[in-house]
Amino acid sequence: MNQQAQLSHSSKLAYFPISFFAMIMGMSGLTLAWEKAHHVLGAPEWVGQVLLGMTLCLFTVISGSYLMKLVTQRQAVQAELEHPVKLSFFPTISISLLLLSAALLPVSRPLSLLLWAIGTAVHLLFTLYVLTQWIHHPKFQIAHSTPAWFIPIVGNVIVPIAGVEHGFMEISWFFFSIGILFWVILKALILNRVIFHDPLPEKLLPTLFIFIAPPAVGFVSYTKLTGGLDPMGQILFNVAMFLVLLLVTQFPRFSKIRFYISWWAYSFPLAAASVASQVMYTATGNEIFGYLAYALLALVTGVILLLLVRTLKAVLNDEICQPEG
Repeated sequence: MNQQAQLSHSSKLAYFPISFFAMIMGMSGLTLAWEKAHHVLGAPEWVGQVLLGMTLCLFTVISGSYLMKLVTQRQAVQAELEHPVKLSFFPTISISLLLLSAALLPVSRPLSLLLWAIGTAVHLLFTLYVLTQWIHHPKFQIAHSTPAWFIPIVGNVIVPIAGVEHGFMEISWFFFSIGILFWVILKALILNRVIFHDPLPEKLLPTLFIFIAPPAVGFVSYTKLTGGLDPMGQILFNVAMFLVLLLVTQFPRFSKIRFYISWWAYSFPLAAASVASQVMYTATGNEIFGYLAYALLALVTGVILLLLVRTLKAVLNDEICQPEG
């Protein structure tokens, strides 16, 4: 029985997906949204603290599990690294570190700085690796380009959120510049794929929400870098809000998709939009943005609560870490 249990555990690890780190992105984003809401909207401080604790615990579990997979199932990890879609999810590891760094700013600046430094260095390596694969890999087809390809790019515009607070302005501008430039390029490529080629597989439809993340996070980072609101910042914010509106109106389509881990693609972009609306409210004092901030905070909180319940249900029903059909 023990040998069977060990084989079962080993098999589960082999199918433990790198995309699980999207959960950390979503939970970190929600934590940041509630931490910001404490200062901007008068939300209770304890909510952000509880969410931070939950996110750190979840990060420990997922990181530990994937580390065990790396040690015991190296071929499975290598297969993910060589997969044209799964490859883009590896930077979720460094993005998780960067988001936790920002979330830890009110708690421990030294720990925040440590996670920021590690996350920034690792994300640069991931960005270089992914771009190298895109340029030189012979297997990529137009069908392989999905909104998940934004993930390595989004990470670059996240760097300034904590980087500016720690005084690394030039490094923050360096990463922001990379992120914004490649966001524009990739957006054109992926829109071409979505509009003129075969529809995205059902499993990847939630990744359309990733379209929201680059302009939303870009707006937050840009206001930190420049110290205020200007026309470029307004453009980024308005693009992000339009994409939120566009995708939320597609709810009937998304509601018919059965549960996959890819559902977590809903979480971080909505959390980024929530933070962006609060930043805009602070910068303008316009009550409309205040109402928008409340609405988006409620929306992302509800969505992530649903995702947690559905993920727990899937784990209990042994639907997670299974071979792909």
